[in-house]
Amino acid sequence: MHPKRKNRLILILFMVIGLGAAVGLMMFSLSQNIDLFMTPTQIANGEVKPGQTIRAGGLVVEGSVTRSDDGLQVSFDITDGAVNVTVEYEGILPDLFREGQGIVALGKVDSRNVMIASEVLAKHDEEYMSPEVKHALDSAHKDGVENLQKNTVEKVQHSPSAYQTQPTSEKQY
Repeated sequence: MHPKRKNRLILILFMVIGLGAAVGLMMFSLSQNIDLFMTPTQIANGEVKPGQTIRAGGLVVEGSVTRSDDGLQVSFDITDGAVNVTVEYEGILPDLFREGQGIVALGKVDSRNVMIASEVLAKHDEEYMSPEVKHALDSAHKDGVENLQKNTVEKVQHSPSAYQTQPTSEKQY
């Protein structure tokens, strides 16, 4: 083999090996930072390894919220309608958090199948509107309905009656 070809082949092999190593390291790094979304049923079925960071979502079970007297420790159950999973959290809960509300908790499942949350996010439905926006839209709607009614009355008063006949031209084309 010619020395020039041999050098090119070695260079190409090093580039392929280097690119493969870079892609492999990047994939390994990304797999460590992925937080999978799991339902309470998946957690109860053991699909989550203890210590694995996940996001779990569900509705807060009515009557399950218990708060400690000496700190910010909160325990509650979440459900997907089939299974309940206990979530323990230490911190201030979001304003939208309440029983019967949908939440997403980020944390790790321990050996007891209890989720130790590091973050709790309260979800609201897509029809949520702040009171200020709701008031503004309601008043705009009310004003719009009043203006529409007023314009309709004015048109009826100023327009010729629908029963009056209009003069027609005798010519037809």
